Amino acid sequence: MKTRIVVTGTDTGIGKTIFSAALTDALDGCYWKPVQSGLDEETDSETVARLGRLSCDRVLPEAYRLAIPASPHLSARIDGVTIDPEHLSPQAVERPLVIEGAGGLLVPLTEHTVFADVFARWQIPVVVCARTGLGTINHTLLSLEALRRRAIPVLGVAFIGDAQEDSEAIIARLGGVRRLGRLPRLDPLTPDRLRHAFAENFNIADFRGMPA
Repeated sequence: MKTRIVVTGTDTGIGKTIFSAALTDALDGCYWKPVQSGLDEETDSETVARLGRLSCDRVLPEAYRLAIPASPHLSARIDGVTIDPEHLSPQAVERPLVIEGAGGLLVPLTEHTVFADVFARWQIPVVVCARTGLGTINHTLLSLEALRRRAIPVLGVAFIGDAQEDSEAIIARLGGVRRLGRLPRLDPLTPDRLRHAFAENFNIADFRGMPA
């Protein structure tokens, strides 16, 4: 079984798509965004393809493409689409597979199902992306509790932003989780700079050999 990893975050807009692009590139893998909410701007799949230099065959099609940039349950309702969580199952691919959720773990897919419920069914190791700003300790520890309550395997935490040594250390200690590294904010954000930053701040061996 090839490496499979789920990338989730403590919130929306924290940089998990950028991290997913870097990880997919480093693993020479494929990328899948099961549910895309919002189609007016560059989608997450398009962002990952651009920043990770992925050919079109390495970006798997979304199971659901929803027009409105909102929680999937609401976006689907507005679009008149019914999301079937049981329809969300990772494809078998010949490369490592990086799967990116939407927003945080408890973002609702339907009126009765959140993303964490789907991850629990998959039992694929999860990387939690956490920003380093104020409030991250609470948000990250709550996310880790939500994962463990559902017996979802946790690979570790990837921090994103400026260095905050105390916050990163206390999350790893209290959360009982591996601190995988920290991706700094990049300006300008280019494929070359992202590849270099990931290589400088993460050990790719920590992400290999993670079948579900």
